[in-house]
Amino acid sequence: MGVRNYLVEGGSATGKTSVCHELRRRGFHAINGDTDLAYQGDPETGEPLDDPGSHWHHIWPVDRVRALAGDGTEPATFFCGGSRNHARFIDVFDEVFVLDVDLATLERRLDARPDEFGATGEERELVVRLHLTGEGLPDPATRIDAARPLHVVVDEILMRVSGDDDLDGFAGAAGRVDLDD
Repeated sequence: MGVRNYLVEGGSATGKTSVCHELRRRGFHAINGDTDLAYQGDPETGEPLDDPGSHWHHIWPVDRVRALAGDGTEPATFFCGGSRNHARFIDVFDEVFVLDVDLATLERRLDARPDEFGATGEERELVVRLHLTGEGLPDPATRIDAARPLHVVVDEILMRVSGDDDLDGFAGAAGRVDLDD
């Protein structure tokens, strides 16, 4: 839905949903990919699957992502979340950000969310392995240190996009970057 479109990706527990909520709080148009777009499907064909828990089948509908990105009614749209088929629509994004945390922060965040992906032993092993290898994340991407306080993480993302000439005045006062926040 943006004239400019940005992807905020990262592994489990890196803060994608928190960044989405903070962007919305500041007045930006942000889509939570996990709740607004994601479904279980084949990453190549998009065909829905019955497997409700596979990390490798957590995908976004390609046509819908392309339609939202091509809408142009918002000066900027942030798509926040993980998708195993991002390669099928990555070309619609003006920039891709990957949230990254250190292993200790990842473990602490996973411990704090016992009812979400990464809570069980097998899931935790997968999350840690993917964290260590970076497998499945978009590349190239701008890495953002997401172990810092949320307002600092979002400030950095907004500072990086504020240089886009087409975005002059793309957010109201609620969306302005305030480093003293």
